[in-house]
Order: sequence, then structure tokens, then C-alpha cells
Amino acid sequence: MSNSTVVGKKIKSIRESRNISIEELSERSGLAVAQVSSIEESDSLPSLAPLIKIARVLGVRLGTFLDDNDELGPVICRKGEMKESIRFSGGTEKSGTHMEYFSLAGHKSGRHMEPFIIDIHPSGDKTFILSAHEGEEFIYVLNGEVEINYGKDKYVLKQGDSVFYDSIVEHHVHANEGQAAKILAVVYTPF
Repeated sequence: MSNSTVVGKKIKSIRESRNISIEELSERSGLAVAQVSSIEESDSLPSLAPLIKIARVLGVRLGTFLDDNDELGPVICRKGEMKESIRFSGGTEKSGTHMEYFSLAGHKSGRHMEPFIIDIHPSGDKTFILSAHEGEEFIYVLNGEVEINYGKDKYVLKQGDSVFYDSIVEHHVHANEGQAAKILAVVYTPF
């Protein structure tokens, strides 16, 4: 079973356990009914923004959908142990497929931060769909160059550069000038 199928099943299960209809979830999250239904039934994940909106309505953290379990204590992720990546669709067929997310906090319950190593692949598509959600993000460029569209501004970050921003402002992260990049990203979502 793929990560996206597991996420969709978790969302549907939590929604049903709270007696919330798809229509009510749609209305309260600001997402279209078709989008909520697609997320619950699909094999592709949307971008983080819709998942965060759904988590807020359902009263759970984003990690509840991704990989929570009941383990206590720290979670250690050793070099070479990042096995399975997560791909978010970004809401369209093409968008989001240029990024592979590797969770560094797998199975840690109760977290409000989502740390990832993200491989950003070159994309010929120059039309980026900006997204916004509650919280904050920190990005550190491990190698390559990334361009960040943040509101009306653009920033280019090179290896060793970092940025910390409020994710309520519309933003998009992608490889600069079609080059591959690798970043450490930490997404904080308040509960």
C-alpha cells in the first residue's frame, strides 16, 4: 500500500470517527468536495497546504496522517536509513512531482515539527503554483541551488544558505535554473 493510500485512509477514518461529512470537511477547510474525496481515495498526495487544512479541521497534527505511532522517546534516523520517500502532487498532475520527501521524524508521535530531507529534481515547468498554510518553515540547502517564491519576492539560496519564513504567505520551493538540489526542511504547524 502506498504512502498516499495510507494517508487517504487515515483521513477518511478520522473524519468518519468524528462524524464529519466530506461536505462539512470541504466547507470548513476551504477545499472543494472533489478535492477532499480525491485525497481520501487517491494514490497521489496533494501539497502540504491542503493536508494541513484538513488536519486543522479534524483536530489532529499533520504527522497523524504521515507516520505517527505510539512510540515514546526520541526517534533516531541514521545515515542511509531513509528508505521510502513521499511525493506530494501539488494539486495538479505535474506539480510537486519534482520533489521527494524523506521524513526524519518517522513514527514520532506528538510532534509539531516535520523535518524532511528533500531531493528537488529539475523541472522544465516554469509555472509554479504557490501555496500557503499556517505555520513556519526552515530550509537549509545541503547542495545545489533553490529558488523560493515568497509572496511577490524571489530568493535564490546556494549550498550552505538557509531561510526561515512564515508559511501563511504564499510560497513555492524549486530547483534554481533546472538544477537538482537537496535541502533540509523543517515545517512547523501549530495545533
